[in-house]
Amino acid sequence: MTTATLANDLRTAAETSNAWPFEEARKIVARLKKRPKDEVIFETGYGPSGLPHIGTFGEVARTTMVRHAFRVLTGDRIKTRLIAFSDDMDGLRKVPDNVPKREMLAEHLNKPLTSVPDPFGTHPSFGEHNNARLRAFLDQFGFEYEFLSSTQCYRAGRFDEALLKVLAHYEEVMAIMLPSLREERAQSYSPFLPVSPRNGHVLQVPIIAHDPKAGTITYEDPETKERVTTPVTGGRVKLQWKPDWAMRWVALGVDYEMAGKDLIDSVKLSGQIARALGGLPPEGFNYELFLDEQGQKISKSKGNGLTIEEWLRYASPESLSLFMYREPKAAKRLYFDVIPRHVDEYQQFLEAYERQDWRQRLGNPVWHIHSGNPPKADMPVSFQMLLTLVSSSNAENAETLWGFIGRYRPGVTRQTHPKLGRMVDYAIQYFRDFVLPQKKFREPTADERKALTDLRDALSQLPVSADAAQIQDVVYEIGRREPFLDHKKKAKDGKPGVSLDWFNMLYQVLLGQEKGPRFGSFVAVYGIDNTIAMIDGALARSA
Repeated sequence: MTTATLANDLRTAAETSNAWPFEEARKIVARLKKRPKDEVIFETGYGPSGLPHIGTFGEVARTTMVRHAFRVLTGDRIKTRLIAFSDDMDGLRKVPDNVPKREMLAEHLNKPLTSVPDPFGTHPSFGEHNNARLRAFLDQFGFEYEFLSSTQCYRAGRFDEALLKVLAHYEEVMAIMLPSLREERAQSYSPFLPVSPRNGHVLQVPIIAHDPKAGTITYEDPETKERVTTPVTGGRVKLQWKPDWAMRWVALGVDYEMAGKDLIDSVKLSGQIARALGGLPPEGFNYELFLDEQGQKISKSKGNGLTIEEWLRYASPESLSLFMYREPKAAKRLYFDVIPRHVDEYQQFLEAYERQDWRQRLGNPVWHIHSGNPPKADMPVSFQMLLTLVSSSNAENAETLWGFIGRYRPGVTRQTHPKLGRMVDYAIQYFRDFVLPQKKFREPTADERKALTDLRDALSQLPVSADAAQIQDVVYEIGRREPFLDHKKKAKDGKPGVSLDWFNMLYQVLLGQEKGPRFGSFVAVYGIDNTIAMIDGALARSA
């Protein structure tokens, strides 16, 4: 099959794919039919008053997926750019809790972040420090993007034309904004925030007069009470954030930008302002917010969620990308217990990819995570299996785990499978921090003791070379008794089914945990003799 035929088949499948990045990309294609252009601009925004966080990753990752889907739909005939925009001209309204030299920062409140000294001492300003952290953060994951600074855009005149449009449509912008404000706020509101030439503060003051022909606004200095007239160009003012967002869309020609569900009203208002300026608001959607383990909205100030550094301490970036890909419009718990499932499900999607046709592949998350070029699946042991092995052996070092792995998969080493090597390290760390503190063994009932004894005896009759399927058959056979029988389902051989209670009991009594991998597979890796010793230990504890 030729490259051209493959590309054509890919586009044909993409045009009807119900994967959400393609649904989003088709909105941009429809937009271009109404307003053709030779370059499509994607944008994500960043507030540099704090460090990049997991929501920043999610927004850039998801936008990158839509961008790639658009490139496939259009055969890459239209140039695309992804702008990572930093609102670094915002005034510093409060001193963050997690930075050094807080007293020094307090002396620079209300100045643009790029005019506030860097408390870390590594960059000319606090804004530039955090911008550098953003770029390093995005580079770490290999995102393709163009960084833009609000300060640089304002001061270099890149926004001048759009700012003059805002001034020319001042009354229309005010008519859009005022109904959304509290009465007290509306009394002093202006879309323009002058940057004081006296002290460099970003001032939130009423505008006394505006002159579209002269390109100026007039305000009263809140301290000296002097009337000041200033041009709106050249970085002498900045806009309030909703008019600023709209102005930016118009000035940069943004075609696509997504935002959190909490910004739905802001997106609507900014969209109205963009239209008032003669522009077209970008396409996009509002993604749901993340929740903590209690189902509460995650807040940076509360610190009640999972940071990106914490996720990457226990799992791969690909597993985090899978979490971001799935159901972006559904609220999801972002807590430590979601990590193991996403690690293993990423591997399952990767293994399925090779067996799928084009239509199925385009609905497979790994296609979007890896921009259409996922790696070969080569993970001989699941993360859940590794966690269970660590738990069963109380392994505090990787060598113990590799001993089990080498027996189960001869020839597999850290050198032959470096990704598995990283997963071994992740599993040990996760076990120490989350599994071990929660480990609690349950005592078996009289019926369960009898079943465990029979399982022990049955396993002792198996040859050492028995594989996972043979072991699982034995586990099933011993489980076919009350109270573990499941009369509503039948096994493939027609025998009565076995309820999950049987397998839950094995993990709760033998391992002190609620769940685990397929038990036959676990025994095959852990070893029949070791499993028999584990059963003996559980029976002795409860004697």
